[in-house]
Amino acid sequence: MTERYFAPCPRGLESALAAELGAQGATDVAAVDGGVGFGGDIALAYRANLESRIASRILWRVGGATCRDEHELYAAVHGIDWTRHFRQDRTLRVDVAATRSPLASLEFATLRVKDAVCDRFRAERGVRPSIDKRAPDVRVHVHLAEREATIYLDTSGEPLFKRGWRRETEEAPLRENLAAGLLSIAQWAPGRVLLDPMCGSGTIAVEAAMIAADRAPGLSRSFGFQKLLWYDGPAWQRLTQAARDRVRPPPRAVSIFASDLSPRAVAKAQANLAAAQVAAFAGVEQADVLTRKAPAAEGLLLSNPPYGVRLDDARRLAELYPRLGDALKKGYGGWTAYLFTGDLRLAKLIGLKPERRTPLWNGALECRLYSFRIVAGSMRERATS
Repeated sequence: MTERYFAPCPRGLESALAAELGAQGATDVAAVDGGVGFGGDIALAYRANLESRIASRILWRVGGATCRDEHELYAAVHGIDWTRHFRQDRTLRVDVAATRSPLASLEFATLRVKDAVCDRFRAERGVRPSIDKRAPDVRVHVHLAEREATIYLDTSGEPLFKRGWRRETEEAPLRENLAAGLLSIAQWAPGRVLLDPMCGSGTIAVEAAMIAADRAPGLSRSFGFQKLLWYDGPAWQRLTQAARDRVRPPPRAVSIFASDLSPRAVAKAQANLAAAQVAAFAGVEQADVLTRKAPAAEGLLLSNPPYGVRLDDARRLAELYPRLGDALKKGYGGWTAYLFTGDLRLAKLIGLKPERRTPLWNGALECRLYSFRIVAGSMRERATS
């Protein structure tokens, strides 16, 4: 039986996620702003949660109806036999999002959804689930549009970017699924030299190393579907064992490199690589991006330079960008550089001409992924030589 799913993702990565889900066996794949709708059997929920590097969640559609007010919303949710999906002793959380919905209050809509689920349980079982907003067993998601409500059960639980490996972080680390999406857009593949010379806590290096190891991103965590009534433990064990069996051994020589000026950041990156069980796939060292040498004659540089909101930070970064551009021209001829930033001054100040500018969002922050083909010296110098 074909079920319908929706996988939200960081905005700008919808096409990459659609391709990934299609490769996992999804059908009727449709990218929309903020995510991807798709079809497949129940087993696809297992695979997508285990294997997707870009999705934020895998939501399973369990209902939908016309919805122009709170009464119709309550009726739509109450009409679902929730006892077929999870037990009454599971704790519950409800999340409601809206796009041009006529309902005036999302808070009140959330309350009506919770009441509808609990009232249906009380009518069927004589008891109702308890609410737990922090660590619920089951999450119900409702999306309200102009004239309809779509009702989902969350099969993921914690967001999928929480791989289970992160131990140490810098402030505001890059989310894991966004880092995986950057690698996808940059078309990096194992075996090609990769460098992140401003690695922070090492998210890009860890995600690349997991791809190189063919290690499924969900191998070290649990999922929401394990609390649903259709969960098949033996089938899940077979799937995860097959994923473990395919993990590659470390290469003889690493092709993934990361560095940072901060020794504290280097230690965090090394700890995160170890926690992800891919430490042997990447080399991390302390180095200044402005002076470190390229680890190979050609390769892919992918990094998330720091960008600040305080005035002093902005001034320091305005001074950094031209020096960074000079360092790339001097030491990385033959490389392609991808720089992901929320500071849109970078393209003007770095002194390099972007080949591409890909709009992306890091949460609510509008960002760009700039790509540069690096040639030795300046373009003006080459034109006059």
